[in-house]
Amino acid sequence: MDVLSDVIASIRIGVPRSARVEWPAPWGRRFPSAPGSAGFQVVLQGSCWAIPPEGEPIRAGTGDVLFFPHGHGYALADSPTSPIAESDCDPYTHTELFASASMEGTGPVTVTLCGGYRLDSRRAHPLLIGLPPMIHLPARLGHNTELRAAVELLGKEIDHPRPGADMVVSALLDMLLLYILRAWFDVSMEHCKINSWATALADPATSAALDAIHRDPANSWTVESLGRRAGLSRAAFSRRFTQLVGQPPLTYLTWWRLGTAARMLHDSDAALSEIAAAVGYGSEFAFATAFKREYGTAPGRYRRLGCPSTGRTAAGAAPALTSRNPAR
Repeated sequence: MDVLSDVIASIRIGVPRSARVEWPAPWGRRFPSAPGSAGFQVVLQGSCWAIPPEGEPIRAGTGDVLFFPHGHGYALADSPTSPIAESDCDPYTHTELFASASMEGTGPVTVTLCGGYRLDSRRAHPLLIGLPPMIHLPARLGHNTELRAAVELLGKEIDHPRPGADMVVSALLDMLLLYILRAWFDVSMEHCKINSWATALADPATSAALDAIHRDPANSWTVESLGRRAGLSRAAFSRRFTQLVGQPPLTYLTWWRLGTAARMLHDSDAALSEIAAAVGYGSEFAFATAFKREYGTAPGRYRRLGCPSTGRTAAGAAPALTSRNPAR
């Protein structure tokens, strides 16, 4: 897979949830934080205010997208001064893939489309760890057309489900997550924000090396061979990759290989020798030694214990990629 697809596939678990909600004014609802999920709110009609735990409220108008990648709680309301009610609804306690709801009230109506994704914090990746607590993507004419199209299709499918709706909604939710991340990386580059992974993915040399690593982790990559893929000398490539990714090339390669192996241990019954070969180790012993150094336990024991969260994440980040956006 390409880098972004590979990262999302490595951390996504379970089935996403979504809902279309009508909020007659006045209204306010607090969405508490929770580990192991990420989510979004899209304003389909009207406007509302996103109220983070810290910082100023942010107004979101029709077509705006709010994304919450780190598990911090937040509130939505028709006005920053409206009373905020506590929420008692968790989308993951329900079995529905999507739902529609209308709150009671007689004032002007705001319609939101929200959704939640389950993520595995044991597989946290710096690409997502580096995102801000809340991302606001304002609707702008001619910008993020794919994201807007996915939102429109998702809203229509939830509003008027037809045969095959479960598959359509599930696919659209997956697309939406990728479109949100693409849009944020574009914004980061457009405004020259310091986001190493946005820059790394936009940089032809670094992205070529990352693509090579993710598409073929079993290859016997060296700094020199990755540098050739990047079109740079060994020294120039190593400096550039380390600056943008936050790790030297072979350190990232090892981390990604062992993270991939941990996922295989969790998701498959493949023999250790097969896993070792799939992630570029010439012997089961070499693989087991490297895995224990990274995860603190042998791969066989890691699998038997249900894959405990003992691994280190890339660039020294804590393995705590958490977020939540309840679908209401």
